[in-house]
Amino acid sequence: MRVMAQMGMVMNLDKCIGCHTCSVTCKQAWTNRGGVEYVWFNNVETRPGQGYPRRYADQERWQGGWVRNRRGRLQLKAGGRWRKLATIFANPVLPNIRDYYEPWTYDYETLTEAPLGDDFPVAQPRSLLTGEPMQVEWSANWDDDLGGGPELASQDPVVEKLRRESEDAVKLDYERAFMFFLPRICEHCLNPSCVASCPSGAMYKRAEDGIVLVDQDQCRGWRMCVTGCPYKKVYFNHRTGKAEKCTFCYPRVEVGLPTICSETCVGRLRYIGLVLYDVDRVGEAAAVENEQDLYEAQLDILLDPNDPEVVAAARRDGIAEDWIVAAQRSPVYKLAKEYRVALPLHPEFRTMPMVWYIPPLSPVVDRLTETGHDGESAANLFGAVDALRIPIDYLAELFTAGDPEPVRDVLNTLAAMRAFMRDVTLGREIDESIPAAVGMDGAQIMEMYRLLAIAKYEERYVIPTAHQGDAHRLEELACSLDFEGGPGMGGEGPDGGAPFGEASGRPVPVSVETFHALADRQTADGFGDTESRRGRVNLLNWDGRGRPDGLFPPRRTAAERARDGAAAAEHAGDTGRDGAGPAGGAQ
Repeated sequence: MRVMAQMGMVMNLDKCIGCHTCSVTCKQAWTNRGGVEYVWFNNVETRPGQGYPRRYADQERWQGGWVRNRRGRLQLKAGGRWRKLATIFANPVLPNIRDYYEPWTYDYETLTEAPLGDDFPVAQPRSLLTGEPMQVEWSANWDDDLGGGPELASQDPVVEKLRRESEDAVKLDYERAFMFFLPRICEHCLNPSCVASCPSGAMYKRAEDGIVLVDQDQCRGWRMCVTGCPYKKVYFNHRTGKAEKCTFCYPRVEVGLPTICSETCVGRLRYIGLVLYDVDRVGEAAAVENEQDLYEAQLDILLDPNDPEVVAAARRDGIAEDWIVAAQRSPVYKLAKEYRVALPLHPEFRTMPMVWYIPPLSPVVDRLTETGHDGESAANLFGAVDALRIPIDYLAELFTAGDPEPVRDVLNTLAAMRAFMRDVTLGREIDESIPAAVGMDGAQIMEMYRLLAIAKYEERYVIPTAHQGDAHRLEELACSLDFEGGPGMGGEGPDGGAPFGEASGRPVPVSVETFHALADRQTADGFGDTESRRGRVNLLNWDGRGRPDGLFPPRRTAAERARDGAAAAEHAGDTGRDGAGPAGGAQ
């Protein structure tokens, strides 16, 4: 047994409202520069739906992930070294810009500078790639507009697979229409196919915490990693010719802060924690013959951090004492392994993903109440799980390679927690048969309820700090990717130009402070000294306290507002007398 540590995340889909706050803050923090306008390290998909990029889960088309060959060994679905060498200058298995979407802005100048006239001016969409007018037809969250209807759901690869097996498996008529939201980031897999696909060795998995990153100096832009990733969470920056991906906000994580998507999540549905696993068994677990055994195989390689043998092995393999303590308090381990209510996304890709999901429990309570039954009764809830609006078979295709039993067990556990906690809340006699029906006791149900419903900040995010001697590298004197010609948040290439429709010249530097100072401010009781920091403030290093210069319009005094109002009234009077607008009477 060789013990390694891995940062992981759990998302409770019961709490996701599809507000896209996580997507916007991630976009602002990490992909707000040239060449990555179309890139969303974090996106929220409506299910059923095609996903982003379009139909990314269809690996017969995109050739991502691993497959098991006749000898029982894993090989890349897109082919090995010789196939990559043959196609290294023209990789044909890539999503194009239509599969993502053509990024656009709006012609705001026409809207704001148009002369007075009878027609109301509009801001026409313009492509950020060509600068030409365009018709918006697709985007990262386009599925939201159709909300799981038959026009959209019929394009979902999961629905297509279920229909091939049984035409009645998923009903898309109005009465049975369903939808839920699925946030996605890079899975930071234990067995990443993107890393194995990279010919230049630029993609790597960090030994200390398992975060998968791209070495911008080593990357040669072959784009094999884009093909190899079955989740299509590796993107190509056409400005720099480099691959980029979600970094799990590692500069924040290294000082104990959660990722920016977790920090800003409105529903508090994300949990971050450390898990210990046996790295020697990863290959064996990923190569099990039956795809439906992959979920259990992945759970088996996660080690119990409270086991004395595991603790001794972790110390032997160089894992720090505070990291072992963090693993013992990890919400990810509790939800995935101890309570078994969190499931991996598409385990059939054999990458051993480390972002886990608690499947949504449909609004079954109201439905039971409408039929005259007690919607909170445990017996009624257990009986209604198989008749939920969101089909178990659909959730199974997402999270357990088509095996419905683990999904049914999770939904029964969530239903038991709901029924048990109602008795606790109303002061009724505790019925231990409810948790016993799902293999738990009352204390475990209470602990799980606390973690899922009312957990505090420090319980949802158990993140050990990095042990590094070169702590100065964590200081955000500039973005770690912002080198000459590089893809940093402030970098626009060596010439400072912007040929793809952006403003010309060098951008205003991002406001800077160390992530250590940021951690101190976000855990302090008072307001941070944000007024003293110069430059454009980025959401990555602003905690919502104070009014940094450049983030909000300056406050205007009452005298300034009165003066502007008088000037506007005088201008309106002159226009009425002259019968002409500011353009000299051209109507």
